[in-house]
Amino acid sequence: MTTTLSTPSAIASVLGKEAEDLLTYQAKLPKEMFQLPGPDWIDRVAASSDRSVPVLRSLQQLYSHGNLANTGYLSILPVDQGIEHSAAASFAPNPIYFDPENIIKLAVAGGCNAVATTLGVLGSVSRKYAHKIPFILKLNHNELLTVPNQYDQIMFASVEQAWNLGAVAVGATIYFGSPESTRQIQEVSAAFAQAHEYGMATILWCYLRNSAFKQDQDYHLAADLTGQANHLGVTIQADIIKQKQPECNGGYGAVSQALGHKYGRTDKRVETDLTSNHPIDMTRYQLLNCYAGRAGLINSGGSSAGDNDFAQAVRTAVINKRAGGCGLISGRKAFQRPFEEGVKLFHAIQEVYRSSDVTIA
Repeated sequence: MTTTLSTPSAIASVLGKEAEDLLTYQAKLPKEMFQLPGPDWIDRVAASSDRSVPVLRSLQQLYSHGNLANTGYLSILPVDQGIEHSAAASFAPNPIYFDPENIIKLAVAGGCNAVATTLGVLGSVSRKYAHKIPFILKLNHNELLTVPNQYDQIMFASVEQAWNLGAVAVGATIYFGSPESTRQIQEVSAAFAQAHEYGMATILWCYLRNSAFKQDQDYHLAADLTGQANHLGVTIQADIIKQKQPECNGGYGAVSQALGHKYGRTDKRVETDLTSNHPIDMTRYQLLNCYAGRAGLINSGGSSAGDNDFAQAVRTAVINKRAGGCGLISGRKAFQRPFEEGVKLFHAIQEVYRSSDVTIA
């Protein structure tokens, strides 16, 4: 893809047959209920919280860098897949990224607000780049070398290490719904409190993980379940929530039926009054659970590189922006392709957030 998306017709062309629906849909919950992104988001929303001046300054650094600087939106390159999916599975499609400097170079060339990656990657180049692009240090990971493979987020780095290498924020993942989630919640809550003491912002990957969530559909992507994960995330004071964009709803009911007994607690109005089956409504419900936008919602850009990545990325960005979210975090779709194509992917995403024709629904 070589064209930009600077005109509404270009964005509509990429969206194809979904264009009219996605670009004109009016959401079920009115936008006036939410604290929405904008150039003044730090002053208008974050500054009224208990966050210290150093944390507010760190948040401002995130929102003031790259092609989306001072718009209220974020475009972030995350690369923790070298641990999460193994270095071979992640970087064999494009071996230049075994060299950590190329990860940072991609984020810089792509005009990203920040790069989110591991202690090893950031530490190896911090003196050269920490003052050139905001660093987000991912504190915990799931590794797949243990036999048998296990799925548990464990701490790989400390908050002090993040501060020492010049990070403006820390990130962490919690596998909500997993047997290990109680420990993860406690660990990440303590780490986020310490990060705020050090003056750094906090970003939580609010993911679901349990085989019970896979039934007739993959309810790891259900609006009601991911929404509750978001609500738990902001409860431990995540400044920004990273969540997969929802593709279905009714997760509580489906899991209860599969288990043969009651699971959790919900309200039928989640599926009737607060959402619909439209992706903008389901994503807006995720935002509602981010304290109605007092914590920003960024959606993940999806799985590894494929033939229609640009269209998928633009679609995800349009849904996130129109729902009231504050950006996209895109990894494998960018770094598992030639460098210049990865740069163009970021630019395509950023054009959606820069376009005044893509409005909040």
